Amino acid sequence: MTPFGDAVRRLRQKKGVSQKQMASAIGVSPAYLSALEHGKRGAPSFEFQQRVAGYFNVIWDDADELFGIAAISDPKVVLDTAGLPSAHTAFANRLAGRIRGLSCETIRILEDVLEKARFPDKEL
Repeated sequence: MTPFGDAVRRLRQKKGVSQKQMASAIGVSPAYLSALEHGKRGAPSFEFQQRVAGYFNVIWDDADELFGIAAISDPKVVLDTAGLPSAHTAFANRLAGRIRGLSCETIRILEDVLEKARFPDKEL
């Protein structure tokens, strides 16, 4: 599952509509919506994101958050380590080989490390 697929599923369930109802309302097939929710489709187009936001009446900051989630929802990530030190390439390959076996807790810890590296003065 992708973060965007998870968000769409939560919004859809909160509104109490089926995939078929939502798909019909926003002009996509139920199969596409199912694949999106299950992480079998890449990041959706901005036009699709806008249709989803409109369907759920998501506005302003909430819409920006939804669009941000879509930006990190491609299930087939490619890391380009060309020109970086060899340790970066080795780490990227080790992560790729082990990502499926990592617990949610380990992912949370790694996210905290990345956040700390991005904002070193911020208390986590």
